[in-house]
Amino acid sequence: MPGRRSSPPPWGHRLGSRPSAPACRVWGSRSGPAREPTRPSPLLCRDMALQNALYTGDLARLQELFPPHSTADLVLEHRAAEPRWSSHQRGLWSLTYEEELTTPLHVAASRGHTDVLRLLLRRRARPDSAPGGRTALHEACAAGHAACVHVLLVAGADPNIPDQDGKLPLHLCRGAGTLECAELLLRFGAKVDGRSEEEEETPLHVAARLGHVELAELLLRRGACPNARNVEGWTPLLAACDIRCTSSAEAEATTACCLQLCHLLLSAGAEADAADQDKRRPLHLACRRGHAAVVELLLSCGVSANAMDYGGHTPLHCALQGPAAALAQSPEHAVRALLNHGAVRVWPGALPKVLERWCTSPRTIEVLMNTYSITQLPEEAMALVPPETLQKHHRFYSSLFALVRQPRSLQHLSRCALRAHLAACLPHALPRLPLPPRLLRYLQLDFEDVLY
Repeated sequence: MPGRRSSPPPWGHRLGSRPSAPACRVWGSRSGPAREPTRPSPLLCRDMALQNALYTGDLARLQELFPPHSTADLVLEHRAAEPRWSSHQRGLWSLTYEEELTTPLHVAASRGHTDVLRLLLRRRARPDSAPGGRTALHEACAAGHAACVHVLLVAGADPNIPDQDGKLPLHLCRGAGTLECAELLLRFGAKVDGRSEEEEETPLHVAARLGHVELAELLLRRGACPNARNVEGWTPLLAACDIRCTSSAEAEATTACCLQLCHLLLSAGAEADAADQDKRRPLHLACRRGHAAVVELLLSCGVSANAMDYGGHTPLHCALQGPAAALAQSPEHAVRALLNHGAVRVWPGALPKVLERWCTSPRTIEVLMNTYSITQLPEEAMALVPPETLQKHHRFYSSLFALVRQPRSLQHLSRCALRAHLAACLPHALPRLPLPPRLLRYLQLDFEDVLY
């Protein structure tokens, strides 16, 4: 600092010189020329005072530790070397020591210390250094620190360098600053359709999978391809339809987010019926996750309600085999939409299994049973429903089991006959019939919470 004699930093007087203190050593390959022969390799520093100042963002202390003409081109041990068994050849194991390395620049970027970042760059820290496999730009994007991203890009950081997992900074944008980070990366030349090395995913795949509507919209505005496929043949629309809800409390918000993404992708030209390598389509995934509104959207785009994947599963199978979390998303709406768009009914022999699985969703059972002229259940089917469920939905299950192997009402039989007659054009023909709204809803399997 001006007017004050600074003590030499603890990692040596001159970059590239052999450090005199045991806390430091030259970092580089054991043999052969360095990658940048015009610039000495960085030093490995174990000074705890420096590390504490970096992690806490103590700018005043760092200005003392990095006086003018010093260098911040250092490598830090993020975690001490630990012994691990590794196999480089089949059947041959060896004990190796693995270190997790970082730099002062990485620490500042990951914690949002923008002023510290500027100081380190003035002290010759390399913006694209990646001793641990990631650059400081990766760290700043992953933490959502847009100000740090801007400082690094202005300093010359490359937005198209992959990390150790083959992901670009644009794949890693997270946190509150996601949009701003992504905008900065694109402004400084990041590839909008840059792919990760192993999964071959674009940033749009990541945005769709994470349910980030605003980021997906930004990427599409900048020219992202809505039909790009990853290594498994997934498009961003497939990724959006596969969004899972982690709890029943989040079910409604998750489906709403998925619906927004699907609207956005479809309006940008995404193929509504694009299949992956296993022939799974967006409709299969939306049914499995219980996103009823998305199911209705896809069906309105003209996708087939009976397309099979390689396992022979139709969308209706997926809806009825979905996880228990789908109960919170009203699976009966997805099942009704499929049946109203010509989905092949469940084989009667499988109805007891469906009853056992979905007995806590009586409307799902109702809409399925209303596609048959006879309630095709064995007399012992009542034992498949737990007593507490029977009590909770007493009216519905009383009507169901009273109709086992019995003829249904004439009104219901007329409905079945008309639906069978219009089978090939059911979704288009029914709304055009000059019928009262109540009767039309009845023909479209509206819920009544009772069978007759």
